[in-house]
Amino acid sequence: MRLFQSLLVTVAIFSLHVFAQAGSDAPKQRHAYQSDVARLRKIVINSLYSHRDVFLRELISNANDALEKLRLTSLTEPEVLSGAEFMNITIKGEKSEDGTAKIIIRDTGIGMTPEELANNLGTLAKSGTSEFLTKAESDTTGNGNLIGAFGLGFYSSFLVADRVEVASLAAKSSQNPSPAQYVFSSGADENSYEIYPDPRGDTLGRGTEITLHLKPDALEYVETQTISELVGKHSSFSTTFPIYMYTTRTDMVVDEEAEAEATKEAEAAKAAQAEKAKAEETEDEEVDEDEAVVEEVSEETTPEVKREPKMKPITVEEWIQLNSQPPIWMRDPKTVTDEEYEAFYQATYKDYQKPLAWYHFAGDSGSGVSFRSIIYVPSRLDDSYWQNPMQSVTKDIRLMVKRVFITSDLGEDALPKWANWVKVVVDAEDLPLNVSRETLQSNAFLKQLKGIILKRLLQLLSRLQSEDPEKWEKVQEIYGNVFKLGAVEDHKNRDKLSALVRFATNQRNSTSLDEYLENKKQGQNQIFYLADMGKSADELAKSVFIEKLHARGYEVLLLGDPLDEVFITNIRRWKKIPFQDVAKAGLKFGDEDAEEAEKEEHARLTEKFQPLIEWLRKEIREKGAARDVVISNRLVTSSCAIVADESGYTANLEKLISSSHAQANHKHMWEFAKKQKVLEVNPRSPLIEGLLRRIEQLPTDEEERDPEAEEELKEVATVLVDGALVRSGFAVTDSNDFFTRVDRILRRSLGVSETAPTDTTVKPAPPVDPELPADADIPEPEEFADGRGKVSWEVEEIDEFGNVVKDVPVDMKRHDEL
Repeated sequence: MRLFQSLLVTVAIFSLHVFAQAGSDAPKQRHAYQSDVARLRKIVINSLYSHRDVFLRELISNANDALEKLRLTSLTEPEVLSGAEFMNITIKGEKSEDGTAKIIIRDTGIGMTPEELANNLGTLAKSGTSEFLTKAESDTTGNGNLIGAFGLGFYSSFLVADRVEVASLAAKSSQNPSPAQYVFSSGADENSYEIYPDPRGDTLGRGTEITLHLKPDALEYVETQTISELVGKHSSFSTTFPIYMYTTRTDMVVDEEAEAEATKEAEAAKAAQAEKAKAEETEDEEVDEDEAVVEEVSEETTPEVKREPKMKPITVEEWIQLNSQPPIWMRDPKTVTDEEYEAFYQATYKDYQKPLAWYHFAGDSGSGVSFRSIIYVPSRLDDSYWQNPMQSVTKDIRLMVKRVFITSDLGEDALPKWANWVKVVVDAEDLPLNVSRETLQSNAFLKQLKGIILKRLLQLLSRLQSEDPEKWEKVQEIYGNVFKLGAVEDHKNRDKLSALVRFATNQRNSTSLDEYLENKKQGQNQIFYLADMGKSADELAKSVFIEKLHARGYEVLLLGDPLDEVFITNIRRWKKIPFQDVAKAGLKFGDEDAEEAEKEEHARLTEKFQPLIEWLRKEIREKGAARDVVISNRLVTSSCAIVADESGYTANLEKLISSSHAQANHKHMWEFAKKQKVLEVNPRSPLIEGLLRRIEQLPTDEEERDPEAEEELKEVATVLVDGALVRSGFAVTDSNDFFTRVDRILRRSLGVSETAPTDTTVKPAPPVDPELPADADIPEPEEFADGRGKVSWEVEEIDEFGNVVKDVPVDMKRHDEL
């Protein structure tokens, strides 16, 4: 049966050819689609494509194939190039006064004979058709691996058009020396098509012209902006042949006819004025010669007013190229200049700034898919990156197959949050697509692609780190915190990302963890760090916690960013050396075992200051400021400091937990950890020594107690402890009580009476007035209830001298701002 159908088509085409030889008035002959084609068209129109925007991509791909076939054929048959001078693709949108519109897509490719029109567009001359259709109809998800089985691109025309006409003229060849131009015509709802000689004759010269008569709900596709956006998104690199779009614009030019008339009128007026002046001069000559004539000479002359030329609007027709940017990833990196890389980046990603760096490479995924790619590091991080900390959507990976854009959505295989800012172009030679070519099938290449991009990105960053210090400094400024985030969330690449992280120290402005270890002291078994969110490195360098470390020459990492301590607590150690928070108790330098004398000295001082330690311990426990008092081995000039116990929270960690509201779910643990603080006192401080003497002078006998002296010492101790809390980054237990004591001390130092009252006289508030406005219950109208406000503005156009340009309609002005 199928053989019989093919025979009927062949006979019909032969008849058309005979009519074409006789003239262009041959009757149109209608042919019924094969049942399989009708079913296929129904699938394409109703369910195959999720976005009808792809119709233009499919038709451009077909046009590229026709041009490529012509190019290859011309190698052996040069005569096929006759008929049309250039090899290109053109797109033109036309609107009619009756509200209809059409799109005309033309290529100067190999063209088609009437037989090829019927075979390519009206029949399916391949085996397995029924199996294919059964599979397509049952595949409601569109994920079947059907691409390449049939050329389905043409049928996507019916997504936007209710009628399609295809005019085609085959290239001249030895087998077809006198080709004729034929038309294939069919409607979206028709089960038949027509093929007939084009009544216009040979208008193409060579190639194919597809005319889409748009549906009423698809008229937006005739707009030049829409066409430009679709080509830019899907097909800007899909062909090496130029794609041109027809555009029109309105320019203002000098109206030559009006100018000629105005010039003629001006000359006539000038002649009349000269005639009048001559007549007045003749009258003056008739005056008596004896009569004195006084001539008034005026130095002021009326300036000639320069008349602005009259303008008129004209419509300028122009063909603009939509794919002028070449696919530079297909070239050898050695042949691409920096300017080309930068121009490609700015044009592709619409970024006004140049990229910081890029990596151009080719490779194989390991699963048999070869590809080419360019990775770009932008010179800025979008503001929304940190505003949406949980969002991890990769938007700037342009995945292509043979230079045709497929998707930017990698689904489950998207890049992690720390790398989703990278801009990547990946062009694979072949990938299993669904039949609509809109989405990728679940494939091992996607998982491999994620790993490949991250690997190459890390290689690029490592190369910048070692080869270009100036550029690396900019990378650190923009992406320094991003690397810390990556080390926390990406366990697989944690070591590589941690090696990229930089910190300020008390000895230098920037250092890596590896550089820190190169500078560690003999016997040092920790990486010292001090974290306080929001503090600068200079402020942290003056902290009480690193006085002795700094004095002895130890290097301390100074962490002021919120992510710093999160990074440290997650990686915990670097090259098997743990991190030591110097704001916690139990600080060890690493050489304690070798200094027996220092141990003996510490024991002696502890025994000497035992009365003070016991007295302070009682006071701080009553206030809840700390749980213990010890002799410090970290302080040099400061009198005391509050440090977190090994099981407690440092001041910075308290800030982080408070800002995240995590304490609400673990209130008891939070309260316990907050109390795990230790007061360290400096035995060499004159203040501490003086306090010890005062404590030792207090009478021990109950009958000889001096309440006034004890109260004064308690006040001194309280101010000392509160000051230590503030300097160590903690909050005082009672801020009102603290400032009341400070006020009392200041009064005492200035000789002001501590009991002198402050004038508290204030103006009282007005009487109570419960009355509300009359319209209080009327809801206020929402100014922008529908999400769209009405905004209008007026503008004036000025020339280069600041003069307002007049008499030119706004819609007729040509703006060249860009």
